[in-house]
Amino acid sequence: MSVHRARTAAFAAVLTAAALSLTACGSAGSSAKSGDTAGGKNAKTATSVADFGGMDGLVAAAKKEGKLHVITLPRDWANYGKLMDDFKAKYGIEIEDENPDGSSQDEINAVTSRKGQDRAPDVVDLGSAFALSAAKQGLLAPYKVTDFDKIPATMKDADGRHYNDYGGYMSIGCDAKKVAACPKTFADLLEPDYKGMVALNGNPTKAGAAFGAVYAAALANAGSLDNIQPGIDFFGKVKQAGNFNPVEVTPATIEKGETPISIDWSYLNAGYADKFKDKGIDWQVAIPSDGSYAQYYNQAINKDAPHPAAARLWEEYLYSAQGQNGFLGGYATPALFDAMKAAGTLDTAAAAKLPAVEKPFTTFPTQDQTDAAKKTVTENWAKAIAG
Repeated sequence: MSVHRARTAAFAAVLTAAALSLTACGSAGSSAKSGDTAGGKNAKTATSVADFGGMDGLVAAAKKEGKLHVITLPRDWANYGKLMDDFKAKYGIEIEDENPDGSSQDEINAVTSRKGQDRAPDVVDLGSAFALSAAKQGLLAPYKVTDFDKIPATMKDADGRHYNDYGGYMSIGCDAKKVAACPKTFADLLEPDYKGMVALNGNPTKAGAAFGAVYAAALANAGSLDNIQPGIDFFGKVKQAGNFNPVEVTPATIEKGETPISIDWSYLNAGYADKFKDKGIDWQVAIPSDGSYAQYYNQAINKDAPHPAAARLWEEYLYSAQGQNGFLGGYATPALFDAMKAAGTLDTAAAAKLPAVEKPFTTFPTQDQTDAAKKTVTENWAKAIAG
């Protein structure tokens, strides 16, 4: 699949202090079946580390399984490559990452189509609309990580079926050596200097980054969380101006110069600036003041995970200071940002590198607003950019 980490949808919640800090997959079979926890409870029904008798018991159970199946985690997305490497080094558990360039829908499809199979995903990292949908379908296991109570209430399911992990702003990335003057706002994207340059990370009918771009464009053009149509109309104008580039953005298309302007998440664009600096690419990043829009993604455990202890250990790791600072090292704002800042465990040097935001985003769309927006995009996107 050509879409680079094409996830979808926005979370139904008000931004908390942690969110405001944004301003600064063919899988092989596994080797071991899950058994009982140290306390005699099956790992698949464990709802906290206490069910394993503590972290030592969880680690022992996970090591016995010996493997973790993840899905759609590109190594350069929110620092996932380092996170996976560090987890393996810390616990000696092999990680198999299937379909790293897939979508949230691909994740859900794998969970449902492989139910009961040893090659099913153990964990998923979903756009919030998909996390909510998966929970409604009964696909997710309730599990509360050790620091669950420190995750703001608006950023988690009360039963622990899914919770925010990291987030970022919609941004404009630009190859300053190929573009005379990099755009800073959505309005700039209509300028005649950008013929065939403006690209998205996927198709907004199924890609979260592209969906976020349309929502942000709507906010920049008199739209609202209740009305995404102006965003669709805006990209129709970009197409009519000859500026829309149908190539879906990936690191490869940026390196080859095929997508000199990319509308994408801030942590991806900021990461590209680092990634390609040594290759002579001057990748500049701006968060548009006329269309400020942010989103978090969500962690969840497959209810039928073939490696249920390893799945739970992965979540404990991601919500530890090491894991949360790992996301921060990839320019993404972790869910426990404020809790870690208060505890003195936040990587302040990494936090200082987060892209500056002129106009903080203050409220996420509700689930009803998101569903309506997705319906509108599905019905009207193709027509807007046709011809």
